[in-house]
Order: sequence, then C-alpha cells, then structure tokens
Amino acid sequence: MQKSFVIVLIAALVGAFIFFQFVNAAASVAFIAGIVTATLIFTFLPAGSANASNEPYVGPTMTLYVGNLPYRVHEGEVKELFGEYGPVNSVRLVRDRKTGRRKGFGFVEMSEAGAQKAMGKLNDYIFQERTLKVREAKSQESDPAESAN
Repeated sequence: MQKSFVIVLIAALVGAFIFFQFVNAAASVAFIAGIVTATLIFTFLPAGSANASNEPYVGPTMTLYVGNLPYRVHEGEVKELFGEYGPVNSVRLVRDRKTGRRKGFGFVEMSEAGAQKAMGKLNDYIFQERTLKVREAKSQESDPAESAN
C-alpha cells in the first residue's frame, strides 16, 4: 500500500469518529464526511519536500569521488548521507563487471556549495565502520594523459 493512501485512510477514520461523536450522524455518513474532509485537507495543503528532493538540482554541480565505501551500502544510503550538505543529483556506485559486486567506491554529483561542505565534513568520516575518503572527482579526459607520464 502507498503511504499517502494509508494517511488518507487514517485521516478519514479519525474524521468519521469525530463526526460520529459530535454531530450524531450515522456511521456511513460520518465515514463519507471523514473521507471528504481528508481529501480537502490533502488537496489544499502544499506538497511536502518529497517532491522537491526528486527534482534534479540545476545550478553549478560538482562530482565527488567517494572511496572506502562499505561493500553492502546502497545508493539511497549514500544519497541520504550527502544530502545533508546539499542537493544530490546522482549517486553511482561502481560494480565489478564480472561478478556484479560493488568495488567499494563511487561518485556523487551534487551542488557545488554542498560538495565543498561534504568534502570538508565527510572526508575521514566513519560511515558504517569504514573511514570514507571524499575528493573532487577527476574528469575522464585527464586520466589517459596522467597515466602516460
């Protein structure tokens, strides 16, 4: 079941109880009044921050390299950790091509200001019993030139 449906159902039941106790309406009428009240409340209340977090950040971004990640960590956990410092556009955890297992590092794309804060706060931060290494990611174009020298 979806979370919003459960919330509306609970609000409808509470509304029905209130109408039944204080208005002395029949139970079915009270339940319908509770549903209408809950629908009106959720229709006119502004949407929460859940919608805002799903929209990608459109300002200046920076990609961070995150090393020494726990092998069992998921993208959502990393996004939540870095999300405390600014909007996160994407999290990519690198996997081994043959086995499909995570390699223990990844990349986080987030707002530039948030990335600067995250680098300062999360480098050498202990996360799930591992000490993270957070750096600005190098571009893929610069890698072959550096390895040739």
